[in-house]
Amino acid sequence: MTSVRNLRVRPDLLYVASGWSTLVTDVRGRIAGADPQGFFARNTRVLSRERITVDGREPVPFATANVGGHAQLSYAELGDGEVLPSRAAYLTVERFVGPGLRSRFTVVSYAARPLRFRLGLAVEADFADTSEAEAGHRLQLGEVRSGWDPAAAELLLTYRHEGLDRAVAVRLRADAPVAYADGGFTVELVVPPGGRAGADLLVEPVFDGARLPAPPATFAEPDDPAARARARLDAELARLSSSNFDVTAAWRCAVRDLAVLPLGEPAGPAAPIAGLPIYQEIFGRDTMTASWQALLAGPTMLADSLRLNARHLGRRLDDWRDEEPGKPLHEARQGPVSLLGLNPYGAYYGDWSTAPDFLVFLGQYLAWTGDLDTVRELLPTAGRALEWLDRYGDPDGDGFLDYHCRSPGGLKNQGWKDSDTAIVDERGEVVPNPIASSELQGYWYAALRHAAVVFTVTGHPARGAALLARARGLRRRFHLAYWLPDRRCYAMALGPDRRPVRSTNSNDGHLLATGIVPTRVAEKVADRLLAPDMFSGWGVRTLSAEHPAYNPFSYHRGSVWPVEAGTIGLGLARYGCWPHLHRLAEGMVGAAALFAEHRLPEVLSGLPRDAAHPHPGVYPNSCSPQAWSASAVVALVQALLGLRPAAPLRAVLVDPHLPAWLPDLRLEGVRVGGATVDLTVRRRRGGRTSVRVRGDRLAVIRRPPRQAITLARREV
Repeated sequence: MTSVRNLRVRPDLLYVASGWSTLVTDVRGRIAGADPQGFFARNTRVLSRERITVDGREPVPFATANVGGHAQLSYAELGDGEVLPSRAAYLTVERFVGPGLRSRFTVVSYAARPLRFRLGLAVEADFADTSEAEAGHRLQLGEVRSGWDPAAAELLLTYRHEGLDRAVAVRLRADAPVAYADGGFTVELVVPPGGRAGADLLVEPVFDGARLPAPPATFAEPDDPAARARARLDAELARLSSSNFDVTAAWRCAVRDLAVLPLGEPAGPAAPIAGLPIYQEIFGRDTMTASWQALLAGPTMLADSLRLNARHLGRRLDDWRDEEPGKPLHEARQGPVSLLGLNPYGAYYGDWSTAPDFLVFLGQYLAWTGDLDTVRELLPTAGRALEWLDRYGDPDGDGFLDYHCRSPGGLKNQGWKDSDTAIVDERGEVVPNPIASSELQGYWYAALRHAAVVFTVTGHPARGAALLARARGLRRRFHLAYWLPDRRCYAMALGPDRRPVRSTNSNDGHLLATGIVPTRVAEKVADRLLAPDMFSGWGVRTLSAEHPAYNPFSYHRGSVWPVEAGTIGLGLARYGCWPHLHRLAEGMVGAAALFAEHRLPEVLSGLPRDAAHPHPGVYPNSCSPQAWSASAVVALVQALLGLRPAAPLRAVLVDPHLPAWLPDLRLEGVRVGGATVDLTVRRRRGGRTSVRVRGDRLAVIRRPPRQAITLARREV
């Protein structure tokens, strides 16, 4: 197959971010006035165009790159650097993103005599919503007024729109006098021989009367909540090394991305955003899912994600927002379109998976950390989530979670696959609501089991026992209602007529991860997931390639999601389906190796891995980096190690099964409870593995998962 390397997602753009702020430029570092370029603060574009001139001409950078997650650096030549006697000079543009934006423009001289340049900077702001800039279409349009304050030497661009209080203050700071006229700044720079001179452009949003400051000019982390969260994660997240370069590089990129994506919200500073450049917002299930999958790397993200979600439970019945008392938040944006009520996403609750996810991940957090103080702190939220599930999650009372959408501006589908055409029947027609999708039942089963543990260890054993009994009943009902023996898989959903939707899809991998699948059919389910119509060679398709609605570049009808690979991998390990896991992990690692920095994008296409398709391509609007694509790498490593934490017992269970292409792994800084250990796993001749542990006292017990033990006995 033709060798392919260093593919870029959104190849025409560069972007860096911090907290609620994002800078999007072209590949040369310019904000040229084209969508979706600009500087965005709280989902609002406060700098839509920036024109840089030196002596009346626009310098063209010849090298531009991101520095860390929050900064960017570019170089442009001013004149011919090869002519002698030398007048060589270069313009460096350094960008630093915080609540505001600082751009430092510096002329560096290599000439033997002083040089003089006129630096010009013209700026514009249109106050577009992030979603509008991404789509290239405005839903709200107000007047932008400019005002120059000579005393403060500051330009104020104010957005005039009823219901919004938005402005941006722009200043140019330099050692030389700064002039302003007609929307542009100018400054005369005198550069000494072999010296430098420059100016700083400060862009500071003013929202509801509060000014968001530009950060200091440093490539090191500044001192704000998002930056402090990044520094904490950078110090915490475990390191991996292996003789397999692609696995090492994929892990390093993944943990680096996770460390640069915290939102910096007070309730949970280290909770990550979903992805860049368009999902910079509070995203309930995405934030928790990424943090759960990344637990092998460190627990802080999940602790903060749980706290952030606890802070945003629904309070009332609100059809526009699909809100109900105790229902967790799906997403919250701060852009003009949401604030004006043109969509419900200022605080939108239209998702059925976040409530059971909260319970599952609270139990997982306990297993990894043994942190009873945090679990007790979050216990009231767990109780309210259970109450919502009991009161609203199953409207028809048939014992299954089934969703519907009340909001005319909301999401039709409110399970894991939430695009409008995601749930289709075997004829390729969209299934109407209400829908009881299969993965929601698996989440609910796992939620009941984890909640049982949480309530038991916090002093409520009777409630725990009742929840376990409910979980057992759900498991029996689910298999009877959803299993399709002729297809060797589960129905995608039950439709409004309560009949099975017979479309083969990736949900079965989620079911394996939750443990709801009976051991006697687990291998059949794994075989079906890895069959040619489902497994592309890179990953598991969201919908079978043989389905009439299949589209490899769709969002949920045949594409491949790395986040699903993480979840499916954990499910395959749970049932001891090691050959299947090895194929899946190799596909994901192979896909990561195609992309720049080994960064898995949000969504791959479902095209097959063959000679006609040397790379899979991506869903057209994919984010990259994407938090739960990064976390999938961590989850797959955990799956290969067969690692299950038991922090309350000061122990961890392992059952490592390394494939031939991954002969060794070394993890440094793995945290389980109060212990921090290094794990070295090596594959021996015949496939057996050795495990070596160093660090704090922790019992490492080699033991297959319970389901895998049963499966192994049956196979014998």
